[in-house]
Amino acid sequence: MKLQHWRHLRHPLVFNEDERSGRFCYGCREPVFGPSYSCIESDCDAYYSHHKSCAELPLGLHHPSHPNHPLILFHISAYRHNNSEEYDRFSKCDVCGEKSWEYSYCCYRCNFNIHIGCSSLSLTIQTEVHDHQLTRSIWKQLKFTCDFCGKEGNLPYFCFQCDFVIHSRCAACPRRLKVDRHNHPLHLTPSLEVHQSDSPICLLCVRKVDTLCLYYCSRCDFAAHLYCAMLPQNREYINLQELKEEQSTESKSEDLELDHSFDSKICEVIKTTVGDDGTEIAIEIKHFSHEHELKLTDEILNNTKCNGCVQFILPPFYSCSQCSFFLCNTCSKLPKIKRLPLHSHPLTLRYQQASFLCNACAQRCNGLKYNCKKCECNYNVQCILLSNTLTLACHEHRLYVSNTNSRQKCSSCNSERYNVFRCSACEFALDFKCVTLPQTTWYNQHEHPFNLRYTPEDDSGEYYCDICEEERDPKQWFYYCAECSFPAHRDCILGKNPNVKQRI
Repeated sequence: MKLQHWRHLRHPLVFNEDERSGRFCYGCREPVFGPSYSCIESDCDAYYSHHKSCAELPLGLHHPSHPNHPLILFHISAYRHNNSEEYDRFSKCDVCGEKSWEYSYCCYRCNFNIHIGCSSLSLTIQTEVHDHQLTRSIWKQLKFTCDFCGKEGNLPYFCFQCDFVIHSRCAACPRRLKVDRHNHPLHLTPSLEVHQSDSPICLLCVRKVDTLCLYYCSRCDFAAHLYCAMLPQNREYINLQELKEEQSTESKSEDLELDHSFDSKICEVIKTTVGDDGTEIAIEIKHFSHEHELKLTDEILNNTKCNGCVQFILPPFYSCSQCSFFLCNTCSKLPKIKRLPLHSHPLTLRYQQASFLCNACAQRCNGLKYNCKKCECNYNVQCILLSNTLTLACHEHRLYVSNTNSRQKCSSCNSERYNVFRCSACEFALDFKCVTLPQTTWYNQHEHPFNLRYTPEDDSGEYYCDICEEERDPKQWFYYCAECSFPAHRDCILGKNPNVKQRI
């Protein structure tokens, strides 16, 4: 059975009675298990997978929450709110007030928007967060304060037995769930029961939890907002009945830590020697990224980059005697499989000479990368090796990975990203591009290295780049050669694509 879907006209979608891949549905953004439609053509550059119910959604709808006009099914990439070129890639629902990637029904006359999940809510539901049946108000939008999270909303669910009122999204919260970034299940917990000196910090978005309830692990003091834990990009879809908490720690922590031994599937050790301290040192290897064998060398090379991570290389490193291929010691020991806090699936190490876009830092890169087959996402080595928490010289507090469904501004370059490193004590945040900037770098034939600077080099009040001779913003980071008093924009020093190495 096949279906010609409006969102994927290139190929018909093929019906699968029992899909088990767990790929995210393009309609509701939930994992696909059971009856589904998907594209199986080998030449298709995107795997369009849908639940059967999402694939068969009607293109038009009359809904009681907006009775005056018909609603049309759309996807955010095909629609610009208020016909503006500046729009968020998430659509905001006028019913639940939340942003999401899921399909929505829209009124083009009024710019009214309702997620498909909200459009199909039942009139009555039984939920894990309340003992009685709840009934939804649909005939008019009622402003109310949710008794579960304490936030305002409209179109609530009521319990007429105990005068309880709740958001539809809060009503869908399970008592327990699992997030990718934590090893144990999180439990719904009233905020008053979390004994902390100050308001708890959500370790998913790195902001204070100001709701009446939260998700919490008492073993590790790990807290999360209700909706942050429910986001598809944060949630880990597993059978919690089969999860044994005492056994869940080791498997994930091994993936998150860089294994400092050679992976035989990635790198074969050809010849070894014994160091002065008695440890075995690999002096010749065969790495999957290169056709020739590589030998360990202590030779000092200036302005030479590693072909794996595309960073300036320091000895000792591995080099090819037949061509200009270099591999730093860290890249030679990368494991085949890694996990990233921002991604729900395991990632596989690959090598690509052609450039690719890193999904973390949004830069063009080449060389070694970690790839997800299910999502077709790529991450460069510098981003994949970052820890969940960082201590940097540019800021006095620790920074934590923050993953949200709204844009967050980087304090260094003012770019807006969904994934940043955020300070829990203040509003300071850095995107992955700024976090991975090299502390020291070289520029063309300049004899001295340049160091990354976070504050102006003097108090003159006049700041220029000695390369492009344009004015510099004193609030922006820059590179500086102290010996020559040579300041420069970081883009002027690093170039347009600093993470792309051209083959000689």
